[in-house]
Amino acid sequence: MSSHDLVALLEPRAIAVVGASAELTKLNGRPLKHLLDKGYPGRLYPINPKYTTVAGLRCWPSVADLPERVDLAIVVLPARDVVEAVRELGRAGVPFAVVFSSGFGETGDEGRQRERDLLAAAAAGGVRICGPNCLGFVNAFERVTATFSQYAEGPTPAGPVGFVTQSGAFGTAIAALARQRGIGLGYFVNTGNEADISFPEVMRHVIEDPRIRVGAGYVEGLRDGAGLVALAGRAMALGKPLVLTKVGRLGAGSRAAASHTGSLAGEDRVFDAVLRQHGAIRARNEEQMLDAVDVLASCELPAGSGLGIVTMSGGAGVLMADRAEELGLQVPVLAPHTRDALLAVIPDFASPQNPVDITAQFLARPALLTESVRIVLEDSQVHVGIVWLQLMHAAADRIVGLFAQIRDTVSKPFVVVWVAAPESGLRQLRELGIAVLRGGEPAVDAVAGLVAYAGARRRRDAERASSVAQPAAGPAPQPLRLPQARGAVDTATAVALLRGAGVPVLPVCRAADAQAAADAAQALGWPVVLKIESPDILHKTEVDGVRLDLRNAEAVRAAFGELVAAAQEHRPSARLDGVIVQPMAPGGGVEMVVGLQDDPVFGLVVMVGLGGVLVEVLRDVAFRRCPVAPDEAHRMLDELRGVALLGPVRGRAAVDRAALAELIVAVSLFGLAATPCLAELDLNPVRVDAQGAVALDAMMVLR
Repeated sequence: MSSHDLVALLEPRAIAVVGASAELTKLNGRPLKHLLDKGYPGRLYPINPKYTTVAGLRCWPSVADLPERVDLAIVVLPARDVVEAVRELGRAGVPFAVVFSSGFGETGDEGRQRERDLLAAAAAGGVRICGPNCLGFVNAFERVTATFSQYAEGPTPAGPVGFVTQSGAFGTAIAALARQRGIGLGYFVNTGNEADISFPEVMRHVIEDPRIRVGAGYVEGLRDGAGLVALAGRAMALGKPLVLTKVGRLGAGSRAAASHTGSLAGEDRVFDAVLRQHGAIRARNEEQMLDAVDVLASCELPAGSGLGIVTMSGGAGVLMADRAEELGLQVPVLAPHTRDALLAVIPDFASPQNPVDITAQFLARPALLTESVRIVLEDSQVHVGIVWLQLMHAAADRIVGLFAQIRDTVSKPFVVVWVAAPESGLRQLRELGIAVLRGGEPAVDAVAGLVAYAGARRRRDAERASSVAQPAAGPAPQPLRLPQARGAVDTATAVALLRGAGVPVLPVCRAADAQAAADAAQALGWPVVLKIESPDILHKTEVDGVRLDLRNAEAVRAAFGELVAAAQEHRPSARLDGVIVQPMAPGGGVEMVVGLQDDPVFGLVVMVGLGGVLVEVLRDVAFRRCPVAPDEAHRMLDELRGVALLGPVRGRAAVDRAALAELIVAVSLFGLAATPCLAELDLNPVRVDAQGAVALDAMMVLR
């Protein structure tokens, strides 16, 4: 959907308030009061057959009686009357309605049916719905306050931040907190139940506005994964950061699955990975979101991740340095010429190391602060700065002047932490366009978001330049011919499909009896591995269903009998299809897992992690939405806590990371080709060593 399709909703020229009350303090009177108080410049039409006038305006008995077609109807009726009101709006050609009423899908079966009826009435009349169960929106630029929210009772100054929230009450609290912190919201939109208009649609319109520099959102649940991905892509193309807070971090959306990939692919874990993949910033809570928004709206993008810290407290500097390293930021050792320049400026008892402790001496010598920050930011290894101070109420105006000088003399971004600051100082810094935060760790978190977004922008620009210089060539991948079946795919078929798609998997042969297994082993070459084959046994090690390093026909025949007996003991009702014979892979290397899972929101996602039997215990995995490019596959590997195992360890050579990345890419492309039939895929283990990467086992499940 084009963002222009929501113009009449968020920038209406004429508004009807259906069910308006003459008592302006009541819920159904407050929207009209807010519109009048804020000076809405368009035409207003209260509708209620009980009144002839409301707030000095002529009140109309029905929508059909209006003298013109309005752009937007604010529906302030009880839930039982909403469906008929929307039918009337449709007959009058009203394109948009904001429905405040609760009592719809959030209340149970009866409410869900009422919501279905509402959608049917809206679709029949061509009316698009914001809500129901929402508190509307504020467009501060055009002074549209189509809301009953308490936020509209105070000042609603327009600013460079667009805020969209799925929660009404919590969204109001966040908006009020933003106002308290001096962050101007150009838009404040609550989408409620999202029976029709969704979070991604509204945010898309908001970020298209040239007056908006940053998009911020609060998300409780998401149905339109493709819409969110498209939104993130458009935000990146526009150069506008997107900062989202989503609740439900601990996997409330996860569900049982046959594969390791599926069991680990909780809704939040995938959501987090998709945001990272597409350059959006994830904030843990409302305070962290507003910190990131403040910094992203105020600062230029840094050229790297080097953080320079200047403080008047050594302890605060160490705390911030610790947090920076936890988040993957660099706190570089300053160059010798930088330290020499600092020693010429700071007191003898101060520290020229990074973090730089200039002490409170700068109050007696104001140039101490300005020169120290300038010197640190001129170091080639420093890309962004944090300046920490506290209190200083008596010197607030002078400190603001110092930061104004710093802003005018440096070319790199910096953030101020002013703990227990005087309100006048905070207000003046914000008026200067300088981000000022409440504490050291929150500032480091926000700077990490700034650095992450800058890195995503650089990657996007490099990828676009590369695609122009070397356009893709060759035929498009052909659709896969998958079995017309549901459930687990036999191993031989799965391996053949994967190998045909360029995924390196060791060859296999299925054998129905002991002699056939021995013959297959002879053909494949010694030594071999035998694995029980059954559509009812997906994880073979759980039934003692694997025999390794078999070196002759006698050992193979004996192993066949052992595997069948073990399977019958552990799973008496399992259907047995003989065994799988496979060459024995060389020892050594690192065991990984690579898989695919059909996520209900984002579609097929690819996973990589440390593999073997402990994958679900360690849970050291990374996800991305399919498909991924080689660079993205390398970033997935870098996210693993055990990434050091891929490098040289105790005399063992580093593994071939490029080969592993290529395998991840090939699996992601296989998933794209297998959509929508593929439900799950596990390659576990994937053996990776200095010579390459190859999957030793494959478990595939179709819809």
